[in-house]
Amino acid sequence: MGKVPFTEEAVAAFHCATDSATPLRIRAILFGALAYFILPFDIVPDFILGLGYTDDAAILIAAFTAARVHISEVHREKARAWLLKAQASPTA
Repeated sequence: MGKVPFTEEAVAAFHCATDSATPLRIRAILFGALAYFILPFDIVPDFILGLGYTDDAAILIAAFTAARVHISEVHREKARAWLLKAQASPTA
């Protein structure tokens, strides 16, 4: 899990998107970008070596940029804790 680019930032974005204090517009942007990242329907298919994740990265960077002031240290701490737990338990 930790080898996927943007993993910590993506999990922090998820925590931001699920935070009721985050404005609805930002929540929609983050959920849309995260859905694009995990869904198999892409502009550039992920299985193409060297190019597969470039569209995913561009979408995520745009969403993170739009939401950067809303992704707090609390969201990042929750992301780090979740990732540590996921690493410790391969079935998580």
